[in-house]
Amino acid sequence: MDFDFIIDNAKIFDGTGRLPYYNSVGILGDRIKAIGRLESTGDCRRIDAEGLSLSPGFIDVHSHADMAIHYPDHGRLLEPLVRQGITTFVGGNCGVSLAPVSEKNSKKQFDFFEFLLGKEQDGTIKWKTFGGMLETFEKQGVLLNCAVLAPHGMIRLDAMSDKLVPADMNDIALMRRSLSQCLEQGAIGLSTGLMYYPGLASNTRELVELGKTVHDYNGVFTSHMRSYNSDTISNALDEVLQVCTQAQVRVQISHLLCIPNLPEPVRVVLQKAIMGMSHLYRHRPFSLPNASLTSSVQKKIASMKADGWPLGFDAMPTSAGFTHLVAYLPPWCIQGTLKDLMGVLADKKMRKKIRNSIETGTPVWPHTGKDQWAMNTFKLLGYGAVSVMSVAKERNKKYLGKTFVEIGEMNGTHPFDAVCDLALDEECKVLTFTTGTFPGDEFMEIAMKDVLIDPNASIVTDTIMLGFGIPSHLFYDCFPKFIATYARDKKFITVEEAIRKCTSLPAEQLQIKNRGKIEEGYYADMVLFDLENLKSNSTPQKPDSFPDGIRQVFINGKSVVDSSGTQYITRHGRVLRRDSV
Repeated sequence: MDFDFIIDNAKIFDGTGRLPYYNSVGILGDRIKAIGRLESTGDCRRIDAEGLSLSPGFIDVHSHADMAIHYPDHGRLLEPLVRQGITTFVGGNCGVSLAPVSEKNSKKQFDFFEFLLGKEQDGTIKWKTFGGMLETFEKQGVLLNCAVLAPHGMIRLDAMSDKLVPADMNDIALMRRSLSQCLEQGAIGLSTGLMYYPGLASNTRELVELGKTVHDYNGVFTSHMRSYNSDTISNALDEVLQVCTQAQVRVQISHLLCIPNLPEPVRVVLQKAIMGMSHLYRHRPFSLPNASLTSSVQKKIASMKADGWPLGFDAMPTSAGFTHLVAYLPPWCIQGTLKDLMGVLADKKMRKKIRNSIETGTPVWPHTGKDQWAMNTFKLLGYGAVSVMSVAKERNKKYLGKTFVEIGEMNGTHPFDAVCDLALDEECKVLTFTTGTFPGDEFMEIAMKDVLIDPNASIVTDTIMLGFGIPSHLFYDCFPKFIATYARDKKFITVEEAIRKCTSLPAEQLQIKNRGKIEEGYYADMVLFDLENLKSNSTPQKPDSFPDGIRQVFINGKSVVDSSGTQYITRHGRVLRRDSV
């Protein structure tokens, strides 16, 4: 047989979870042509992989890389993804993407893009439709494979502007029409961000109706749920499951986690106790019970999946999530334009009202009341739980990595005023990290290991790439860290199962065809790595270090990472559309 190249002597983890085996893999064009004892009749390059492992390329189904892949120079910006072995990502998550662009409400969308990405996008985003966005990606070429979900938040802004009220049937009809166009033009499903503006104003009826449209196109309905708080997470899960059963649609739950919602005295005592255990664990690790705050949620998902419902979820191997600073403010104060929001933050009387909402608000189900929003993080975890990830202005870089308690102390202000002052000075272009203790807390990570090792959980980065600020360490080390730490070192699961959760499982959950396995006829997206020496070099404080042990990465049969580094000029990724994923 003819091959472009053959990989010999590798220990093959085929992505299915089965035990590894040794064999040769022959590649022709963009596909795996044969697996076995291979001889080539043509001019074929052979790669001796003795001592190395070969797996499918990692598939990151909860990414925000679509917010950067439209830049002509995105190759260097997204290099850390391919350097850790990611060959495919799914963007458009949490109800946000860069299309469709509304004809009548585009100003609100561009304000949103600007404060999320830290710079104006008027000269960069020249498309209107979802298909136009994908065509732009294709024309300029993409570093790695990408699929994108239709964003509920942008579709809702188009239909209803920024009105934070339930949609009526006319509004829903407009949203369904826009969603259908996105799906016809290549979206692989719909994503919702139900804790975020403007998706938090939706109700279950709206979601079910949109889910029916997703069903009609055989897509997937993904959801950053309405709540991850301990007292209402079960309600949030039931809402998404209702969409699954009533709309008969495949559902993927985004980044499963649980945040305790406790009264003030208990919260403070518990946080101090957990912080003490975290510091103790850092110096003298100890065993933790096999239980988590999400165990009941996981059991319900597993039960429904056993009954045949197409459900899955994803999780991140980190102790710190990230989001936009404005997301922590009460929804009523962020309506209108960016200029309107800045006016609110500058007004002392309005600040007093916002602070009162934070301090007296009660995040109760269904979180639709004025001061009942689920993401009242400053009350749930305190101002010390939120630190600065990125700012746009040079003078504010001194705040990177600092909590708002620390920033308040630096400036002699209350932490709430530190929040408002920084948001105002940065024109709201501030991203933040959130953690119950401190970034890089291994104790908190291990405490949630049952979520990460759950057989229904795909591993994801949930990262956004700005080119400035402090990126999440998962941007550099998510998949190597998970395989090396959770499987090889701590042996919470087998290496072959860990690789399944990074390859064929996410491909199955998001219906990405012919990727995620080393199998004849599949696309040749593969990672060649040294399992024994696989290691993360990234930390939350200094994240920008590539991992050890990733020797070569192939995308569609072409080498994009090897001993010489990353190849940027010739982009071998593809845009994966709904009818071709």
